[in-house]
Amino acid sequence: MKEALFEVIDRLGGELTALSDDIFDHPEVGYEEYRASGLLCDLLEREGFAVERGIAGIPTAFRAVYENGVGGPSMGLLCEYDALEGIGHACGHHTQGPCAVGAALAVKETVKDQPYKLVIYGTPAEETVGGKIQMKERGCFQDIDVALMMHPSPTTTTDVKCMAMATYQVTFHGISTHAAMSPESGRSALDAVMLAAHGIECLREHVKEDTRLHYTIKDAGGPSNVVPAAAKAEFCMRSYNTDYLYGVMERVKKIIAGAAMMTETQYEIAEDPFFMAKIPDLTLNRILMENAALVEAPTIRPPREKTGSTDFGNVMYDVPGSCIRMAFVPEGTSSHSREYLEAGKSRTAHRSVLLGAKILAASCLDMICDAGLLEQVKRDFKETKEQMGRENH
Repeated sequence: MKEALFEVIDRLGGELTALSDDIFDHPEVGYEEYRASGLLCDLLEREGFAVERGIAGIPTAFRAVYENGVGGPSMGLLCEYDALEGIGHACGHHTQGPCAVGAALAVKETVKDQPYKLVIYGTPAEETVGGKIQMKERGCFQDIDVALMMHPSPTTTTDVKCMAMATYQVTFHGISTHAAMSPESGRSALDAVMLAAHGIECLREHVKEDTRLHYTIKDAGGPSNVVPAAAKAEFCMRSYNTDYLYGVMERVKKIIAGAAMMTETQYEIAEDPFFMAKIPDLTLNRILMENAALVEAPTIRPPREKTGSTDFGNVMYDVPGSCIRMAFVPEGTSSHSREYLEAGKSRTAHRSVLLGAKILAASCLDMICDAGLLEQVKRDFKETKEQMGRENH
């Protein structure tokens, strides 16, 4: 039956790659992806999917559903389509929607005798605010048993861990005065920033080794001869364990409060969207990579053990998930680069769309037809999440 899936994708290949090229030629940044999301929704509607546009209060987010029978597994296919400000599709997101749609159409046309549901989620603004975070907070992704994605890459592989990330935008408020004439009357907001930064430096020694702490001064408050009344800084914390990061966040808040106390200033904290760490599902990774080998995907490599932060981690914290990374640029190429951009409409980019669709479709087929395999995926997810919880204590 997998050969039948692949034949459908090959037949649709010209339409899928043309769609990818169209999205590439009209780059749209986060929450402005009206053309990309519209093209994907239009195609899914023509193919018989029930499409909801503008879900979760986001005009460019969507949910498309096709159900065959009753009571089968719900297979989630997620796609991004936002570009980078100033450079365009230098991360390859233009390929994800056509890939997911190709996989869904192949399953829909081929698998007739098994009950299942296909749910495609269009997820905007991954590069900026992490649109999946807002979507999850507003009830999305609760209707799927697994979450699958494709992302173009220098190698064909999967990921194991990614970092949870919390970011604080902190403003200290003091009292301004002339630094030479009446310094005793002032209360320096910049002093508070610098003390908080020093506190972060001291904290580095007393957190787990995989913890990352970053900061930057965004506004020092004015010229050097004036005690600044306001100063702004950004503090960023990361860990491969979401629960552990919560504890680090509380310690950083105490550092900020202590800096304000020492300088007799006031402060306010604005929290950016919180990126959770993935709960890796090694069974699901294995299914994807077995199908990657089946279609003879290029540059197959072992899983990436540790990566940065992504809003897909928030989905994968509650739902078993995995992303097949499809090779389309030379190994070692950096993402968000000119090389990624120049390869955006290349033969290898088109190949990644079609091979990625075949891998996702075949993996859905495996779990639709083998209930035991899907249960193993869920069991693997549950056990790994429990283990990561124990590691925090």
